[in-house]
Amino acid sequence: MKLVIIGGVAGGATAAARARRVDEHAEIILFERGAFISFANCGLPYYIGGDIKKRSALFLTTPESFRARYRIDVRVQSEVLEIDREKKELLVKDTSSGATYTETYDRLILSPGAEPLRPPISGIDHRRIFTLRNIPDTDRIKEAVDSGEIRNTVVVGGGFIGLEMAENLVARGVHVTVIEMANQVMTPLDNEMALMVQAHLKEKGVKLLLEDGVSAFSEQEGRIVVSTSKGERIFCDMVVLSAGIRPESGLAKKAGLEINSRGGIVVDEFLRTSDPSIYAVGDAIETADFVSGLKTMTPLAGPANKQGRIAADNALGRESIFRGTQGTAVVKVFGLTVASTGQNEKTLQKNGVLFLKSYTFSNSHASYYPGAEFMGIKLIFSPEGGRVLGAQIVGGKGVDKRIDVLATVIRGKMTVHDLEELELAYAPPYSSAKDPVNMAGFVASNILKKDVAVIHGSELKKGLSEEEVLIDLRTKNERKIEGEIEGALHIPVDDLRAALPTLDPKKRYVVFCAIGMRGYLACRILTQHGFTAKNLSGGYELYRLFK
Repeated sequence: MKLVIIGGVAGGATAAARARRVDEHAEIILFERGAFISFANCGLPYYIGGDIKKRSALFLTTPESFRARYRIDVRVQSEVLEIDREKKELLVKDTSSGATYTETYDRLILSPGAEPLRPPISGIDHRRIFTLRNIPDTDRIKEAVDSGEIRNTVVVGGGFIGLEMAENLVARGVHVTVIEMANQVMTPLDNEMALMVQAHLKEKGVKLLLEDGVSAFSEQEGRIVVSTSKGERIFCDMVVLSAGIRPESGLAKKAGLEINSRGGIVVDEFLRTSDPSIYAVGDAIETADFVSGLKTMTPLAGPANKQGRIAADNALGRESIFRGTQGTAVVKVFGLTVASTGQNEKTLQKNGVLFLKSYTFSNSHASYYPGAEFMGIKLIFSPEGGRVLGAQIVGGKGVDKRIDVLATVIRGKMTVHDLEELELAYAPPYSSAKDPVNMAGFVASNILKKDVAVIHGSELKKGLSEEEVLIDLRTKNERKIEGEIEGALHIPVDDLRAALPTLDPKKRYVVFCAIGMRGYLACRILTQHGFTAKNLSGGYELYRLFK
């Protein structure tokens, strides 16, 4: 068996190593267009920022060590130009010499990845307008920052790479402006969760221009001028483009393989393309969403690594299935941790899927133990049975382990009732007896069981009817420090029972506190005394973020 893999890094290098472990006698060739077969893409911004001190730490393996350990024919600086499917033959160019030659294969795995978008904007070829994809890109950006000439930078795009670059540039003493065409940063998050991130970015001195795009780049007195669609003119010393990616599927398309409307290589559950001898993995492929079953494209390192293993198995005669991706992701933003998994509200609405949602705010560990940090959890679940469909968390310490628990729950097709019952490790420095994941399950289950009705901040912002009355359950001091909602009655929760005779049973009451717990208690009191009541989900903490 002769297995040829085109492209290294997460998918291709993993496929090559797995293939050797599966078959010691197979002939395996790995082609890589660049000089490096496996490096830490996700670590590149942190090398620029200085958290990663040594450039060598970015290299997970070298061509030489990979050859020695796995007995794989590694050919770097080798670009595959054409695939002749009938002859099972490749046309390869040695980029160092320019010479071309042919190579045959029995099975082929494509791992071309994706490339940063460089939209056709006037002036985009300026020498200090960069993208960040590989080691040479990193070297160019770091060299510019190290020169001491970069005081102001515009980052185009508020996704993972854009925000990581913003943080690391600020750490180097650079002022950063982020321009994002959407109405929020971090589009995998729903808007209200992104608002927490945006507030944090502003606190750290990052300027945000949302619902705006770049119309032109120009140069004036040695500086770059970024002109936006809304008429802004920003003078800066460097621009980092992180406005999205597109799959590098040109080779596959040229070979006549099936490509979707977004340029993704279409594969089946075995990661087999429309040619049964060719497999594809990584950022360039279309896969199934684990929750919805619908087709999606998810450019993440975790799925790419798993796909590399599965494609290698199948190419060498084992049967392995890729069961879909749920898009689990986490990013550090100036000490804030932002994470998501599964479906978000926007996607479910787009696909016409019914869902319920809940919000909880919890400490990362027992509040009496020093150093606890706050986190907000959004849980999205099915109205029928309560299956967990998605989760988003924004906060400090402990966010990463909670999103991993919820990702596992989604993979196991578990429900909010299962969240109530999960037995998770507890000691004061690490968690609470009722872990934030348990708390999210309790609140979601209360909604599902109709123990409490909720109203969301976006609804309350639209106003209440004449029959509805708003009650603020917080203390006088809380209201003074945190702020108030105009028109609300002030009845601290501990005084509510005594105040019941003053309330009108013909009215419908909307109650709120800081994060929702006292609101739940108030709803239980009111409904069991014959009143109609709703709790503001997430309390004033979440409501204050809505515009």
